[in-house]
Amino acid sequence: IGEVAGGGGGHCHIETDIISTVEFNHTGELLATGDKGGRVVIFQREQESKNQPHRRGEYNVYSTFQSHEPEFDYLKSLEIEEKINKIRWLPQQNAAYFLLSTNDKTVKLWKVSERDKRPEGYNLKDEDGRLRDPSTITTLRVPVLRPMDLMVEATPRRVFANAHTYHINSISVNSDYETYMSADDLRINLWNFEITNQSFNIVDIKPANMEELTEVITAAEFHPHHCNTFVYSSSKGTIRLCDMRMSALCDRHSKFFEEPEDPSNRSFFSEIISSISDVKFSHTGRYIMTRDYLTVKVWDLNMENRPIETYQVHDYLRSKLCSLYENDCIFDKFECVWNGSDSVIMTGSYNNFFRMFDRNTKRDVTLEASRENSKPRAILKPRKVCVGGKRRKDEISVDSLDFSKKILHTAWHPSENIIAVAATNNLYIFQDKVN
Repeated sequence: IGEVAGGGGGHCHIETDIISTVEFNHTGELLATGDKGGRVVIFQREQESKNQPHRRGEYNVYSTFQSHEPEFDYLKSLEIEEKINKIRWLPQQNAAYFLLSTNDKTVKLWKVSERDKRPEGYNLKDEDGRLRDPSTITTLRVPVLRPMDLMVEATPRRVFANAHTYHINSISVNSDYETYMSADDLRINLWNFEITNQSFNIVDIKPANMEELTEVITAAEFHPHHCNTFVYSSSKGTIRLCDMRMSALCDRHSKFFEEPEDPSNRSFFSEIISSISDVKFSHTGRYIMTRDYLTVKVWDLNMENRPIETYQVHDYLRSKLCSLYENDCIFDKFECVWNGSDSVIMTGSYNNFFRMFDRNTKRDVTLEASRENSKPRAILKPRKVCVGGKRRKDEISVDSLDFSKKILHTAWHPSENIIAVAATNNLYIFQDKVN
């Protein structure tokens, strides 16, 4: 297990380098990260070589480009951050790759393609690209393609702007590959990839009087196989499943998932920590997984009244909610991911810890992504957090956890046991030691 990519050459922590999203493409050959500075970095997996078969799996930088720039909304006197909130890959149709990236307001479709030949011998231009004087052109030349060093180019193909009043928190590509949706705090819009100047509003929970606002949309995702079905989660800890065949505006959900609150756990923070920060369909489409502040839950689409599985991510923080509220950590938005076979789920925690839960064996493990324990091919040691007085030598006391080091964004290779973990401004890539 080894760290493959360190953040920005290991320099001191620059705010813009903080990784804000991580996403494998559909084959797992590419891995994209977005950061607070509006940049997208794409890593490509190295091909296996005959003499070094174990080197397969290393990810190297393939392309880096500036996706979003800081903007200013003059009407509202608001600065619009360039930070990349989400990246979603489109399934590959030809030699080029396509991905969607979004900041708070604008979604962009990027094409990433390779060029290793260049045309030479234009008729109207000279070799430096300057236009020739037409009166000097007396012969017709046939341009030829000459080999050149491989270049990876990223070009913006579409810009989907001006459709969101509030901050975009999710984008999701539909399984029809013709449409995608973007969700903000109060509305979800459906876009066609070909049409940039209009979108179709499919969910609107904005109350007529904003004083009556009680919940916001926190995440949304399309079903992996049924192009008419999507889910969205709310800050009240509920999930709504909607069917676009039933009505144009999906204000009436077709299913409503909510777990009744345990009165014995009720506290001042109950509402804040029940807010769902991420929702993900399983690859099969039968389950949805949700992450709230302390737990990950797995829901069966056929059972709305309670989850079929609940996993405690860091239950030892229950007694620390007061200080987590004071330092604003209680509002951190952790994501969660499935492995390729939906049998293991992963999510992040504090102190650069991340958690894995095996749904079949019910075993779970806490691992740490940090420079100290990520020498290439080093094995990660499970970590344990102890609450209370007695501490074994390899345990970490809950009072010494570093809440500034948090793993919010992780990704799992679609078919292999390779994971990407973003720890602030460092990206770690770990793989199963059997390969």
